[in-house]
Amino acid sequence: MGRNYLGEFEELILLAVAVLDGQAYGGSLLHEVTEKTGRQVRLNQVHSALQRLEEKGMVKSAFGEPTSERGGKRKRLFTITALGQRTLEEIQQVRASFWDRLPGVPSLSINAQTSI
Repeated sequence: MGRNYLGEFEELILLAVAVLDGQAYGGSLLHEVTEKTGRQVRLNQVHSALQRLEEKGMVKSAFGEPTSERGGKRKRLFTITALGQRTLEEIQQVRASFWDRLPGVPSLSINAQTSI
């Protein structure tokens, strides 16, 4: 199997899906990415990235229960798949290997807790 490649925005959305752990839907992902990156993000961009990630097999979706706050509408909830998790781990390893080789920069631990 070949390596899976993601664009930066797809990677952010995939990470946010993983972090939200079963509670990821368009609005929550929009909020998470906007809050953590400070980027101006539109809901249609989030939905497009989710569609691409689902087509690649990195996320899967299912409809949640209807909620009164949404007028009885159900949210489409996204979860990361095993392929999505492996892809994130590969991306993290590749990036860490570059950071570790960067002259004059202290080595970063792959498992270090940092905030963006």
